[in-house]
Amino acid sequence: MRIAAFEVREDEREAFGRMAQVPGVEKLALFSEKSDRGNLGVLAGFDAVLVLGANNYDKDFLIGIAEQNVRVLVGRTVGLDYVDVDAARAVGLATSNVAYAPDSVADFTLMLILVTLRKYKPAIYLQNVNDFALDGLMGRTLSSLTVGIVGTGAIGSAVAERLAGFGPTILAFGHHQNPRVAELGEYVSLDELYAKSDLITFHIPERPENHHMVCDETLACMRDGVVLVNTARAGIMDVNTLVRGIESGKIGALAMDVFDGEQDIYHKSLMNEIISNRDMAYLRQFPNTVLTQHMAFYTAEAVNEMVEKAVAKALELGRRG
Repeated sequence: MRIAAFEVREDEREAFGRMAQVPGVEKLALFSEKSDRGNLGVLAGFDAVLVLGANNYDKDFLIGIAEQNVRVLVGRTVGLDYVDVDAARAVGLATSNVAYAPDSVADFTLMLILVTLRKYKPAIYLQNVNDFALDGLMGRTLSSLTVGIVGTGAIGSAVAERLAGFGPTILAFGHHQNPRVAELGEYVSLDELYAKSDLITFHIPERPENHHMVCDETLACMRDGVVLVNTARAGIMDVNTLVRGIESGKIGALAMDVFDGEQDIYHKSLMNEIISNRDMAYLRQFPNTVLTQHMAFYTAEAVNEMVEKAVAKALELGRRG
């Protein structure tokens, strides 16, 4: 199989080099740029394309890919919400995402929870100007809180395992109940989770039914001073609601590894440029907000696994023909 990989980072190249030697891989071409309508011609002669989530693969885009005789499209990501899967199927493109171990995102989620609860961000800022006073830095212990986990798939379940060691009361919501999570906490309705949780962490895909599930209406049902953590997808939270919640104090703290409109900002160096996303620039200035650059997945183990499984999945789909 001849495979073209786009949006390839330098840290992926070693893993791609190993996968180029795998039986069944005839050619593996690496492109640092993202695939778009202007460079579809480079796909001529390839059977499969591997992408990340920098583009929206709508029907017209997918038609253009299929017209190059590409038969397989694989996202090197857990989710595939940036691909119109039905349209891909209609034009003869087999699609898939990859599943990698949840440890990287689960570890990062726990870190964000602790950093937020212990007010690490303002503490570091104060130290940088030699202010070592404790004023305003009193935190909370996890064991004193009720933590709600929205979504108990692989990542949400791994977060529950990690949280359990700290002793909070754990509430969970998921369309499919995980027996291990049920041992560690209690499954409740989403409304009850919102009403009873001091801290809520989200681990769900961005689907139409999940779009802006955190909005003015649902935030009003949450506890005053609620802490929100999102290492899933930006679209599950309405950024305008987040801004109003932080300004009013309804949201006590906010930690997000994803952000609406991040595509032209995150994973780039913009040191000498002005951030064009006003909501991002505004939210990040608060002492009780922690915004990280979509890096929860970013460990050596996860990067290697994403590359390896993407190539393996392309070969598998190609064999199915």
